[in-house]
Amino acid sequence: MQLQSVSVSIPCPWGTSQKGVCLGSLELNPIKFKFWHQELQPNRPSKARTFCCAGGAGRENPILKRSVPYPQNMDLPPILSKKKKKPYPIPLKKIQQAAKADKKLFEKGIEKPLEPPENGLLVPDLIPVAYKVLEAWKVLIQGLAQLLHVVPAHGCSICSEVHVGQTGHLIQDCQGPGNVHRKSHHTWVKASVNDILLPMESYHQYDPFGRRIKHETRFNYDRIPAVVELCIQAGVEVPEYPSRRRTKPIRILGKKVIDLGGFVEDPKPKPSGDSSYPLLQLDTYMGHIGQFSAPAASDVQMVAQETLNAYETVRWGVTKLMQKYSVKACGYCPEVHVGPWGHNAKLCGEFKHQWRDGKHGWQDATVDEVVPPNYVWHVRDPMGPSLRGALKRFYGKAPAVVEVCIQAGAKVPDIYKPMMRLDIVIPDSEEASLVA
Repeated sequence: MQLQSVSVSIPCPWGTSQKGVCLGSLELNPIKFKFWHQELQPNRPSKARTFCCAGGAGRENPILKRSVPYPQNMDLPPILSKKKKKPYPIPLKKIQQAAKADKKLFEKGIEKPLEPPENGLLVPDLIPVAYKVLEAWKVLIQGLAQLLHVVPAHGCSICSEVHVGQTGHLIQDCQGPGNVHRKSHHTWVKASVNDILLPMESYHQYDPFGRRIKHETRFNYDRIPAVVELCIQAGVEVPEYPSRRRTKPIRILGKKVIDLGGFVEDPKPKPSGDSSYPLLQLDTYMGHIGQFSAPAASDVQMVAQETLNAYETVRWGVTKLMQKYSVKACGYCPEVHVGPWGHNAKLCGEFKHQWRDGKHGWQDATVDEVVPPNYVWHVRDPMGPSLRGALKRFYGKAPAVVEVCIQAGAKVPDIYKPMMRLDIVIPDSEEASLVA
């Protein structure tokens, strides 16, 4: 600690008409105090005042000010009940306020102001992002198909549980049919790309603002990955899946479209000689593990890091595209639809679907619904013993794609470290009951 008293000239805080005498300064690292005394002035209260000013000494103490970007540990993602509707990503109050504002404009006969892409036009700044996401999507599928030759992954043949490791875990949490007779044990089989990267599909429409898909006409439309459909609507040209590009914006009054530019029949896709976007690299079903050979032993770590970077690029790009382009998700089932409004196919079989006649309860989608993380248990030692239910609370989780890449040699991203619980020491089975 350094004590210093200096007489300096400082500007008076009451302006130029008054004078102050500095009594000195006291510097206590990293805080500096200054004292001055106000002189008696005419037409002022007959009191002498002493003021103190505290300020920084020009340098920050790293111990006092330290930013922690991520918490040390994070709770595992909760499992939502299937007997309740999913929470709205946007507060219901804001949705009601927007509906009231649209109703007031309709009563006044004023058209709803729309900006791209809500008016059917493309957003030029997001076209490169869409191309980047689609390229990363191809790298992701190819990388997973290659890594699954090296990293063993298992999936339960009865439920949707996935485990990345030499053998399946021993945690008794199977929720499939007949789990009572099996004491909730999983039945492990070899996993595929679809088990690691869950295929969320959506109907492809030539004109997303055209006629809505009905239950009777649902077979007239192709089902493709929702990520691919989002990129197509954002400006990517895929010869096999053409899309209408408007030059004039649509007009909406209230909830009624008053100028759509006419309905256009969906053209038949014409296969092009351009092989830049083969369907084999866009669909997870076609990107089977047998379509790609295993990488060389010296290239496994590089392929794992490229695959992990591609996965982060896809999630980043989808997040950015969904800020502008509308994507709907059912509040009861995993169905996703890319477009301004959902389809009318009666395919929902979840909670109280009889009351809705099988129709979906559409609401705004989230990134996790378009690109599901598919959390799996994190295995610290792939060659060690299998995970056991007695030590379940000490294990962490990570997205299945991240877990595969990490076990193949990729670097662990900081954002997933808290949920993986890397700083928790896993005790033995005998010590688990003694841990508070």
